[in-house]
Amino acid sequence: MTSTASAVWVRPKPDRTGIRADAALALGLALSAVLTTLLYQRMEFYKHPADLWVIVLGIGLCTLPLTLRRRYPVPVAIVVAIGFFVCGQFDVPEVLVTNVSLFIALYTVGAWEQDRRLAFWSRFGITAAMLLWVVIALVISSSDPDAYPGVPRTGLFSAFATFAVLQVLTNLIYFVGAFLFGERSWRAARTVARLEAQGRELDLERQTSAAQAVALDRITIARELHDVVAHHVSVMGIQAAAARRSLERDPDQASRALEVVEESAHTAVEELRRLLHTLRTPEAESGSTTVGIAQLGALVAESQSSGLPTTLIVAGDTRPLPLLVDVAMYRVVQEALTNVRKHAGRGAAADVRLRFSPEAVEVEVSDDGVRQTLRGSRGAGSARPNGSSLGLRGMQERIGAVGGTVSAGRRERGGFIVRASVPLEGAQKGGA
Repeated sequence: MTSTASAVWVRPKPDRTGIRADAALALGLALSAVLTTLLYQRMEFYKHPADLWVIVLGIGLCTLPLTLRRRYPVPVAIVVAIGFFVCGQFDVPEVLVTNVSLFIALYTVGAWEQDRRLAFWSRFGITAAMLLWVVIALVISSSDPDAYPGVPRTGLFSAFATFAVLQVLTNLIYFVGAFLFGERSWRAARTVARLEAQGRELDLERQTSAAQAVALDRITIARELHDVVAHHVSVMGIQAAAARRSLERDPDQASRALEVVEESAHTAVEELRRLLHTLRTPEAESGSTTVGIAQLGALVAESQSSGLPTTLIVAGDTRPLPLLVDVAMYRVVQEALTNVRKHAGRGAAADVRLRFSPEAVEVEVSDDGVRQTLRGSRGAGSARPNGSSLGLRGMQERIGAVGGTVSAGRRERGGFIVRASVPLEGAQKGGA
């Protein structure tokens, strides 16, 4: 099977809802940065804070570009990194939100950038530049007596050396964490997309197989009817016309023609019986050669034994049905009860009603399903609005072949109902 999931995966761009969410995130971070800046200034944490325009520039570069983070991950990450550098290099009194913004930007590159080489090298470049900046700042601070006053600087394991090691380790953990979280998000999204694509392919294959099976059955029956029955019927028509024309002037010839008609009729009936025999399903357990409404009791008993309370109700005067109608009615009940067991949920019960009227025969399967299925529907017919409805389609094709109709839908008091009806007069003409 050729899978589209095995091709290069393209992560879909965010829709308007996603863009609005990113804009709200960026605005929230910007407002938070303003608040924390005021708090840092109130604490006098920074002795010589940057000018106002530098503060606005640094915070703006760190937060506002995140509005487009999923559309342009790498450019946004570079701009945020520049803003982060401005804030740190020029003493913008803000540490918390700028760190969060840079982490989000780097994570987004790993999670959303389609070009994986670009995603890797852009994050690697930003990380390397930031670590180099940290190291250079520590080296400069080590020779500046005004930086970190009171912190001893002599000895291999001095307090300043310990501080420098912690700074480097903290930054390594920070950037590696952003890298790993982004990669994990990308791989998870790709796995979900692959599973969804495979599910769609399997569903399409099931639909195709079901349609091909129905088409093959139709072709087989049509071929048999054309090659066997239609031949004898056409012979009967020709010989009957010959007998009518020669009846008065040559009775012997007319008699011979009628004999051919009689023989062709017997042959056609025999071949038709053989054709109908191909529709029969052997039942090893019951010993019956053909399924039909006579086996509905056994079908209901089987449903009860499987854990689904099922009741069979027969209304009207029972009478023999044409073979194709008999088989079709049985299959409708069988498919409907199968779908009740699959979709109606625990605690559900089913009713099977078989009605005979002077003009038609009708079968009805209903349930009181207690839960909704994953596909968005319940019960007997499997008439799922978002699903394939192959069960209902098969019922409609089978009943339609004998001149009947099938309807399915939810019941007003809960559950699902399937109803199949076949006019007996039309069935006798076309089904037996």
